[in-house]
Amino acid sequence: MSLHVRLSQSDRIVRAGLIGTGEFGRSLLSQSQAIDNLELRVLCDRNLQTAREACRRAGVPDDAIAVCESPGSARKNFDNGRYVLVEDSDLVMDLPIDIVVEATGDAEAGAGNAAAALASGKHVAMATKEADSVVGPLLHARARREDRTYTPVDGDQPSLLLGLLSWAQTLALEVVAAGKSSEYDFVYDPISETVSWRDRSIEVPGFAELWRLADGDRTGSLARRASALSALPQRTVPDLCEMGLVVNASALVPDTPGFHVPIARTVEVPDVFCPRPAGGILEHTGVIDVFNCLRRADEASFAGGVFIVVACRDAATWRMLREKGIPVSTDPGYALLYNPQHLLGVEAPMSILSAVLLNRSTGGTEVSHRCDLVARAGRDFAAGETLSITDHHHHEVDGLEPMLLEASKVEDGNPLPYYMAVQRRLRRAVPAGSIISCDAVEPDDSSALWKLRAEQDRLSP
Repeated sequence: MSLHVRLSQSDRIVRAGLIGTGEFGRSLLSQSQAIDNLELRVLCDRNLQTAREACRRAGVPDDAIAVCESPGSARKNFDNGRYVLVEDSDLVMDLPIDIVVEATGDAEAGAGNAAAALASGKHVAMATKEADSVVGPLLHARARREDRTYTPVDGDQPSLLLGLLSWAQTLALEVVAAGKSSEYDFVYDPISETVSWRDRSIEVPGFAELWRLADGDRTGSLARRASALSALPQRTVPDLCEMGLVVNASALVPDTPGFHVPIARTVEVPDVFCPRPAGGILEHTGVIDVFNCLRRADEASFAGGVFIVVACRDAATWRMLREKGIPVSTDPGYALLYNPQHLLGVEAPMSILSAVLLNRSTGGTEVSHRCDLVARAGRDFAAGETLSITDHHHHEVDGLEPMLLEASKVEDGNPLPYYMAVQRRLRRAVPAGSIISCDAVEPDDSSALWKLRAEQDRLSP
């Protein structure tokens, strides 16, 4: 279908406000300058210098920028066509905009801002997956009640994967597995015999023997790869968080709570994410997972891309498609279909325009509380210890292992959602192997995130 006709050829100018001007926000602001029917002139950030720098990078002249501290000043400068920069997100809600883009990346701030935006009659484009993983179903329900749209954003994996799943469903393709590649590839250099991940590189003598999966022993090959690269992160919080949002908006479930996270080359994915009787790793079908893309430096990246593995119902058709370059499994019963990129704010206008002009989300149409992102202790934690984030890029706490478990209410000994647990003090010791539970963490009754989750739990069956 022609998205250009539906979203671009409209006389209506969509007015948006952005909260959070980091990498995602900067790329959105820059791209918005080229879109005729999207106006993004309201920016909120706790660091106004960050917001000002985002404007400059987008080509906004300094004399078109106004830093505002009061509702009156913000409204006057907005009406005069200036870019309004504010520290207080409440000022964003008072302005005559159609949609708020929440991109702080902070669970507490994100939940409060999204709730405030809906209460003020605005649509919400939610880039803060951290908040979405805890109270997304509630915010979706509030939006529907007010005839507003609460949507994930294209440019990030949940929305892109849900779009791919919707496309597959329309075509009646049988989805065996779906998911994403981890955010950073594992890049193998056969000359130096090293594998690199971000800015880290490790020596792996003899890794050439593991470059291809052994015939008849794929699971053994995968285990040997994982062992050889054990010094590199193979499972991260954001990956499971993003896929948890897809679980809440689809029929997919994890095959195992912590995911398999195999290390695989792109062409191997249909041989890996298929049932065990076919030589793969899956106990069930219709599952969600993550893989770590193994490649050479001269091969295309899959970093953060999304994929589905589908059953090949007609062998002749898929033999033909294999000849056209589609990765098909050895048997050949399964095929890989994928989108290898996510473009952050460059793609987000698709979701913003869809929410306002069509009143439709680019994510799932039916969102419910089906799973929670939680954590298991990988070491002993002492009473009084704070679950402090040690890797801010991945929001990871040293010693915690992320998992997706079936949804439960925040009470008693039930698992506590990950982003309600981090940065909190433990009321009691938690031994290694235990799930971080609600009764193990000091609650925060003043938290907007905790209050919203309590409401979601009350409304849940």
